[in-house]
Amino acid sequence: MKKSHPIRRAVLATAATVSGIVLLLSLKPATDPGSAAAAGGAAPPAGAAAPQGGAQAAGTATVTGAVAETQYGPVQVRLTVSNGKITQAEAVQAPSGGQSSQITADAVPQLNQAAVAAQSAEIDAVSGATYTSTGYRESLQSALDQARASGSGSADQGGSGSAQAARTVTGAVAQTQYGPVQVRITVSGGKITQAEAVQAPSGGQSSQITADAVPQLNQAAVAAGSADIDAVSGATYTSSGYRQSLQSALDQAGG
Repeated sequence: MKKSHPIRRAVLATAATVSGIVLLLSLKPATDPGSAAAAGGAAPPAGAAAPQGGAQAAGTATVTGAVAETQYGPVQVRLTVSNGKITQAEAVQAPSGGQSSQITADAVPQLNQAAVAAQSAEIDAVSGATYTSTGYRESLQSALDQARASGSGSADQGGSGSAQAARTVTGAVAQTQYGPVQVRITVSGGKITQAEAVQAPSGGQSSQITADAVPQLNQAAVAAGSADIDAVSGATYTSSGYRQSLQSALDQAGG
């Protein structure tokens, strides 16, 4: 019998080995789960929970109100609203310099807490910080209006119905002997819920008269629900201008 050549046997053995490897590879799944995951193509396992932060972030909005100019400097409020409620309030701008810095340091934390507690702009002025409080409420109302318009929900305790019925209107400027007077009111359900003077006489003795008279006029407007309010003693011109601008705002509101 003729013997095979050693080299021929080696070639045949190598060919058999290669054929076996090719056969094994053809039986392997086309996609390697490990390589798919490394490439980012693997789907998460069924029932896997989404990150906890996702749902909370979706229901939370941060809005910044318009800048309210006051005699002592600008005031601007930023709110965090979650599921229709104010969860945080902060003043990103407030009067500073000299005595104003101390007044701001005392008043703003109280105003922030009051905004969260009231869930609206209907908060009391801080004693000794009338202008800052007025500006704070104005910017706070602006932030709330933005939150409602963006669909973040109502932060008003009255519910979505009362929030939709609320309107903020600004009366025409009334010129007086000592300076302009302009009133802004918030009307809800046909009633004045808030009144504030966005312009009032200032400078010299006028500043003190305004600081004394305007809070009284604001309260009187809300209590009366109309422009039929008494003049504040010692502030006849300011009172007259206030009533004039208040009536203009009521006319715009349809009241």
